[in-house]
Amino acid sequence: MSRILLIEDDHSVRISLAKALGRYGHDVASAPSGEEGLRLYREHAAELVVLDLMLPGMDGFEVCRRIRAAGTVPIVMLTARGDDIDVVSGLESGADDYVVKPVEPRVIDARIRAVLRRGAPDRAGRSRAAYGDLVIDRASMTVTRDGDAVAMTPTELRLLLELSGSPGQVLSRQQLLESVWEHSYLGDSRLVDNGVQRLRAKIEADPAAPVFIQTVRGFGYRFGPV
Repeated sequence: MSRILLIEDDHSVRISLAKALGRYGHDVASAPSGEEGLRLYREHAAELVVLDLMLPGMDGFEVCRRIRAAGTVPIVMLTARGDDIDVVSGLESGADDYVVKPVEPRVIDARIRAVLRRGAPDRAGRSRAAYGDLVIDRASMTVTRDGDAVAMTPTELRLLLELSGSPGQVLSRQQLLESVWEHSYLGDSRLVDNGVQRLRAKIEADPAAPVFIQTVRGFGYRFGPV
């Protein structure tokens, strides 16, 4: 049973979605506002947050930023329109995935399970590999840089494992979407680009001149430390 925090201001959506997720086997706490959601986040020890972006008062973008500043719990955001600006802004705030309203509970459940699977051990390839001051340990699912632990969300960690599993090989956005996010629609490639951007901020000395994750224009990304 996964502990889920649902932050949604629409009463009918919040109640029906909480009940549906409960039937799927999740332990759900829910909040009608960003302020209440942050309070429950501190008390509920949620394993994942489902967050509506269009909240009254403190909006979902700010809630997302505050949750992300406090830890690495995965965040699946709900957006009413699916506009590129909303989606990109939400991803840049720290969300791991998104679902466009109206919401089907089975879709939310599938996204929740996919995100949580990203934190599962990956036994493929070498157990431990060092690239300069960056050390990736697949057995313990940890990453250190210059001896210091790097805090990562499950999505960021899975993306790094996927890229570093084939050093020097170019992986397309489509490949990464399917292997990391379990999406098949190439229109969701912004998930990949924002994921790489956040990952670079954590492992690169200079994210603007990346050493580890290199862009192959028009195609995808390559893990190629020098």
